[in-house]
Amino acid sequence: MTLDYKIYDYGDLKLQSGATIRNAKLAYKTFGKLNAAKDNVIVYPTWYSGQHYDNEWLVGKGMALDPDKYFIVIPNMFGNGLSSSPSNTPEPYNAARFPRVTAYDNVKAQHRLITEHLGIEHVRLVTGWSMGALQTFHWGAMYPDMMDLLLPFCGSAKCSRHNFVFLEGVKAALTADAAFQGGWYKEKPQIGLRAAARVYAGWGFSQSFYREELDLKAMGYSSLEDFLVEFWEGFFLPKDPNNLLAMLWTWQNGDIAANEIFNGDFKKALGAIKAKTYVMPGETDLYFPVADSANEVANMPNAELIPLPSIWGHFAGGPGTNPVDVKFLDEKLKELLAS
Repeated sequence: MTLDYKIYDYGDLKLQSGATIRNAKLAYKTFGKLNAAKDNVIVYPTWYSGQHYDNEWLVGKGMALDPDKYFIVIPNMFGNGLSSSPSNTPEPYNAARFPRVTAYDNVKAQHRLITEHLGIEHVRLVTGWSMGALQTFHWGAMYPDMMDLLLPFCGSAKCSRHNFVFLEGVKAALTADAAFQGGWYKEKPQIGLRAAARVYAGWGFSQSFYREELDLKAMGYSSLEDFLVEFWEGFFLPKDPNNLLAMLWTWQNGDIAANEIFNGDFKKALGAIKAKTYVMPGETDLYFPVADSANEVANMPNAELIPLPSIWGHFAGGPGTNPVDVKFLDEKLKELLAS
């Protein structure tokens, strides 16, 4: 079987946690061609549990992320099963022993992929959904002179306390399954995965989405239970629990200021972002409310707050679930790229 992505052999990746992933692998996929001036580059990181395939709904001919115009690089987050992860790292850092990886670690590795491996010095745009947005903010703060534009959507520059608590529920569901065995499971802990799916189901879409019965009317499920089993349990069951927990830790500890550049000064980190930025929260997103994004924009020198008008909650931002939301987002990306 031929892979549709490439592996960058990073070598030894020293992490903020003090651990090292030896022979670290960074999986990535590219679309389009790098032009002679090398100024048509878009970096588009992945999200919680997602792989590059799950980002492809926003790439296409005639869309803002058009491979005929841009060289689009989708780097896979550590922990997502393609880049170095609990599920594919050899002993002794395998499974439950996989080290803690921050968004900072991810973006530092991605920066080396872009600069050293692909030979690119400047990026036109960095964009991403959810945890992809977290990485987008990191790109802007860590490498402020490297890109022209940023568009983080349905995500934040720092995991809020409320968001942290929601994720504790997901973690508890995954680890409570007796088959989980502290992360050393021999067979899939499907009770835990199904339970995590039920926790997520109340958060991924908004109250209005459920009130309007869009699971039935727009997505075509036959009942609420059918939606919970087919969509949500179906979404989680193929995933590796240790991978999910590794990325969950990355998410909970997401903070653009938690590094030696900003030493915990969140406002300073936001203020360091020079790129022209559209911050696009979902109007009904239960993870990343508009108020959090407004607070971020207030501390950024060149940012505009553009809420995504949708009752699809967090899923207004992806992965291509609602065509109306995709169109709105795509138009804003086009507008930003044309500026």
